[in-house]
Amino acid sequence: MSLLTDELLTRIHDRAPGYDRDNVFLTEDLEELAAAGYLRALVPHAFGGLGLSLQQMAHEQVRLAMAAPATALAVNMHLIWTGVAKTLHERGDNSLDFVLRDAAAGEIYAFAISEAGNDLVLLDSTTEAHPLPDGGYAFTGTKVFTSLSPAWTRLGLFGLDSVSSDAPKLVYAVVTRESPGITITEDWNTLGMRASQSNTTHLDSVAATSDRVFRRLDPGPSRDTLIFAIFANFEILISAVYVGIGQRALELAVESAHSRGSRRTGLSRDQDPNVRWKIADAALAQDALLPQLDALAFDLDTGVDRGSRWFRDLVGLKSRSTRAARYVVDQAIAVAGGAAFSSNSELSRLYRDVLAGGLHPSDEDSVHSTVASSLLGPVAEVVNK
Repeated sequence: MSLLTDELLTRIHDRAPGYDRDNVFLTEDLEELAAAGYLRALVPHAFGGLGLSLQQMAHEQVRLAMAAPATALAVNMHLIWTGVAKTLHERGDNSLDFVLRDAAAGEIYAFAISEAGNDLVLLDSTTEAHPLPDGGYAFTGTKVFTSLSPAWTRLGLFGLDSVSSDAPKLVYAVVTRESPGITITEDWNTLGMRASQSNTTHLDSVAATSDRVFRRLDPGPSRDTLIFAIFANFEILISAVYVGIGQRALELAVESAHSRGSRRTGLSRDQDPNVRWKIADAALAQDALLPQLDALAFDLDTGVDRGSRWFRDLVGLKSRSTRAARYVVDQAIAVAGGAAFSSNSELSRLYRDVLAGGLHPSDEDSVHSTVASSLLGPVAEVVNK
């Protein structure tokens, strides 16, 4: 049984155009989703949550994205942290159990990893993490694309400790919204995904207490379970959003083909062989995605060891889902014709929203590098003689 009733999805769908037009936060959506238990869906029963698997949650996110992509993308950032905590707990690591307890109590988590110009993403940070005498850390830096900016109560973040005796170390921690030194710049005036209000977050010696510092890792690639858990939950849940966008665009293409007529033939557009080919080709791209999403989420849920294939498979899913979504939207617009060019058209909004897919890690350069390394091995270092 889905947490997202048809009635709830209809209300969310109906609000999406207004949020997008006015560039405002999805306040009512978030309130209704929280009331439905959506924000504690991945939290195990033992912690007071609903105990959904990641596979079930991915399906929920597909349906939510079909109604409102920006809402699904924003909520994703909270779900990623609860998913990471769940993945660690299931593997015997209790370092993020407090996240599960927080989420069950109604706290809302935001994901503060992205930094302007930091294409190393999880491998390094431009944010300073300064050690405090009590074992905590003070973070100073700027985080971008902080979804849920108007509503989050907990911020998961990381920074670089460059002064401790064992430095450098990447430090992962959680801070609260009440912590002094946090400034949110309301600069989210974007092409798409507007309702997410993913504003810039400035940190000025923002303190995380020692009990909320949960990792210190060497910069660079890491085999730590935390990095795997973040990467896996992020790629799977991000992919679910774009699978939903593609599915909704395909629905709109079919609706348009049935409703539009041809003056030349006197028939509806669904009888036009060119239209039929476009929709069929879009469906072929779309139909390949959900089985891949299911398989990866199921394997993460059940502890399947894909070994070195994990990262290749995860980046592949993200790449295929975002590229396919963009292709399906393009085909749907071609079927719908000039009507889709109106700013009031849902396809017009989907066209803008789907462009964000290329901005989420891993980008296409990183995807192809990962897959090439999986198949060919690492690039050899050239030694100058």
